[in-house]
Amino acid sequence: MLKQRLIDDMKAAMKAGDKPRLGIIRLINAAIKQREVDERILLDDTGVLAVLEKMVKQRRDSIAQFQAAGRDDLAAAERFELEVCQAYLPEALPEAEIAALIDEALAATGAASMRDMGRLMGVLKPKLQGRADMGAVSRQVKARLQT
Repeated sequence: MLKQRLIDDMKAAMKAGDKPRLGIIRLINAAIKQREVDERILLDDTGVLAVLEKMVKQRRDSIAQFQAAGRDDLAAAERFELEVCQAYLPEALPEAEIAALIDEALAATGAASMRDMGRLMGVLKPKLQGRADMGAVSRQVKARLQT
């Protein structure tokens, strides 16, 4: 399980004295625990991936804002945190595979207009979660539905 891998990596970072990596792994574990407590559930790998995706998105947004403000030092720290978070996500799918899954979902749902966007994304999200940037997928779906 992904949670066990995080715990093992946290112990390894403690033993190695790698404080920056230890800090972000603790932050990931805290976010997972917070969601478990808030929702009164025990997260499986899919839930952990959702937490990680949210953290990755937050880091990307922060990097963009720090760079716009000229704070390269803070952007570099966020980049490191982004790399650590992404290490726990599955390998990203190539664009061709994402396009094929979108085509398959379009055919399966019969989506023809922007009104069908939610239904289409509902079909795509379980297949692509953790393996693709859902914002980019959403933009591709919108482009397909508008033509």
